[in-house]
Amino acid sequence: MKSVVTVEIAGQRYPIRSGLDAAYVVELAAYVDKKMRATSDAAPAIDMLGRAVLVALNLADEYFRARQQESFSHGQLSERALRLERLVDEALGSSESLPMSNLGI
Repeated sequence: MKSVVTVEIAGQRYPIRSGLDAAYVVELAAYVDKKMRATSDAAPAIDMLGRAVLVALNLADEYFRARQQESFSHGQLSERALRLERLVDEALGSSESLPMSNLGI
């Protein structure tokens, strides 16, 4: 069920209609507001639209970096799983060729 949550970003109030949890929408808005204020402090001569574009680029950069890191981490996990699988296969393969007396059976 969608509800309306009113948030404030850069001194402007926005009614947001969303199916997301209201607290989460408020948290998102607070994050964007923080980014807008930081951009305003760093470049006070830029108008609101310019700040919004800079914030959007910054958020896109954060997203792309997080996605790249996740992909890298997933790749590392896959590589480790393959190495473990090879080790298990080798261990099983070598134990099958051992005489039963060496296995304590």
